[in-house]
Amino acid sequence: MGKSGNRIQLADNLLALRKMKTESVELIYIDPPFNTGRKQNRPQLRTIRDENGDRTGFGGRRYRTERVTGEGAGAGYLDQFDDFLGFLRPRMVEAYRILTPTGSLFFHIDYREVHYCKVMLDEIFSTEGAMSGRDCFQNEIIWAYDYGARSKKKWPAKHDNILWYTKDPKRYTFHLDECDRIPYMAPGLVGAVKAARGKTPTDVWWHTIVSPTGKEKTGYATQKPLGVLERIVKVHTSPGETVLDFFAGSGTAGEAAAKNGRKFVLVDESAEAVKIMKRRLAAYLPKKS
Repeated sequence: MGKSGNRIQLADNLLALRKMKTESVELIYIDPPFNTGRKQNRPQLRTIRDENGDRTGFGGRRYRTERVTGEGAGAGYLDQFDDFLGFLRPRMVEAYRILTPTGSLFFHIDYREVHYCKVMLDEIFSTEGAMSGRDCFQNEIIWAYDYGARSKKKWPAKHDNILWYTKDPKRYTFHLDECDRIPYMAPGLVGAVKAARGKTPTDVWWHTIVSPTGKEKTGYATQKPLGVLERIVKVHTSPGETVLDFFAGSGTAGEAAAKNGRKFVLVDESAEAVKIMKRRLAAYLPKKS
């Protein structure tokens, strides 16, 4: 796949969306701020050779782990809006316009706002005298993980919600044969052949978060795992098509697209996010991007 269609843009995403052509993008994935009211930060760690350290590395060498501090120690933002839906709605109206007739929107949010956002999207995906937005809603995917602190006052929240809408309720891209397969929970009940092949996922996706010390990390707050985005890209687009993320953050959607022969358009208003994306996706960008 050539690099000419790939781009990263530093901009207010509403202004950027209004300049995009109607029905020009096959897949939109967004992971907007969740309106948690908290500052979102991802700690950035480094390992240093230390015989008295807390970790053992290659060849039995000892290392200590310490948190990076100071300027550039980890990208973050204040996740708080006075009118969250008022902020989102004009952007989602533009997203609907930009989607191709067979395109899909994946809207990644959490339990605090998902019900309000779903009603908003039902309204936006409705067309006069034609189809209902409720018909365009295909799935609510639950991304479940098991990491972090556990509340002792209520059941710990360990999932995000991903709403899948299609421009047309009956005509859309869905390459289930391209999906990664997962192990059977009881492989002895299905036989050796099926157990070895695995099964396709349901609407509950168990996938670890991005490890704070893993190779995949970029240091960007709220970075989402590449495995989750690759599943969406491979099943819901065809090679050569375009993936748009206008809350692009660390650029995971772009990497998932590029690695699988798709083009990407990434927009973010954070200069730090754009810097991270350009570094992460340098191999997939035109020289003067």
